[in-house]
Amino acid sequence: MSALYLTHARIVLPDMVLSDSAILIEDGVIAAIEPDGVRAAQVVDLEGQTLLPGLIDLHCDAIEKEAEPRSRVLFPLDFAVAQVDRRNAAAGITTPFHALSFANNEWGVRNNQTASQVARTLHAFRAHSLVDNRVHCRYEITDASAMPVLQALLDEGVVDLLSVMDHSPGQGQFKTLEAYLQYMMGNHAMSRDEAEDAARAKLQARDGAALRVETLLEHARRLGVPTASHDDDSVQRIATMRNLGVSMSEFPINLDTATAAVSCGLPTILGAPNVLRGQSQSGSMRAIDAVRAGVASCLCSDYQPSTLIAAAFAVAAQSDLTLSQAVALVTANPADACGLGDRGRIAAGRRADLVAVALVGQLPLVSHAWSGGRLVFAAHYHAASRQPAREAVAA
Repeated sequence: MSALYLTHARIVLPDMVLSDSAILIEDGVIAAIEPDGVRAAQVVDLEGQTLLPGLIDLHCDAIEKEAEPRSRVLFPLDFAVAQVDRRNAAAGITTPFHALSFANNEWGVRNNQTASQVARTLHAFRAHSLVDNRVHCRYEITDASAMPVLQALLDEGVVDLLSVMDHSPGQGQFKTLEAYLQYMMGNHAMSRDEAEDAARAKLQARDGAALRVETLLEHARRLGVPTASHDDDSVQRIATMRNLGVSMSEFPINLDTATAAVSCGLPTILGAPNVLRGQSQSGSMRAIDAVRAGVASCLCSDYQPSTLIAAAFAVAAQSDLTLSQAVALVTANPADACGLGDRGRIAAGRRADLVAVALVGQLPLVSHAWSGGRLVFAAHYHAASRQPAREAVAA
């Protein structure tokens, strides 16, 4: 791989922003920031655009819509994986964790057989992919039949992140039975009777869930796979999950819960769509409020990859965080949460996962993305302006 020199860039470092700066990439790694000289290298003039580390997305289930764009309409899985790979490159997400739900035959792609096939297809496609695709398996704790399926995937080395979730009514995301029924009827075209049957089955299936969760988390821990809890709704739930060895908290539903997670060393993951929309789709807390309170560790794209870059810039505009700190929510912090020490920061010796961002009107849009020093996306926006967003001279 030839050397690459990116010049005239506004470079976001962990603790400051460099104006009109440059970096040198050699053999897929950042060799130097503002090098003294340039050896034989391909030169890319970024014309004042902002250069960030490649985004790291710990939770996005967009792969489900690629595989099943309409209810019970499944595309070939290798085709779906190739498309979501391209979507992430265009969104500047160089390390996506594709979230797959294991929930028996709950609906569509969210059943054990299809989800395991998607996981294996994603894993196999890594040899050809534009970005570093990873698999995030979500275990619905009311599904006893998913246990052996997930244990097999863990043993095969397919799973890169494991989370445990409980979507039964009356807690977590569905604070009331009615909230659950409305979701099932609206999102999955169920009649009210069908939704009520699904709710009853969910509640009955919680028997034995605690032991299943403990067993599966221990299995993941033995293999060094990071783990997360999902939709934590109380300080007590955080304590329980922490005692079980969970390493992060996804979508805590209120500030008290998020504060408890951060206080006991669990990074929190909030949704980028929540930031852009200014609200949660399920009535939980606003992500920007968690950011302002200092209890949002990471942002994820949840279901829409394109929101991640936009949310980082929105956070810098809507909070007291510097641009460096806002960018860390989608780069350095997720890398630290999952133990990815080779990426997430622009620094010598780090993997050259990089994203150039152009400002088009008020929209920050990805113009270039490099994964391991390889250009995987490029677009030219006519008359895109140089970016005047405030400088982060100190973190």
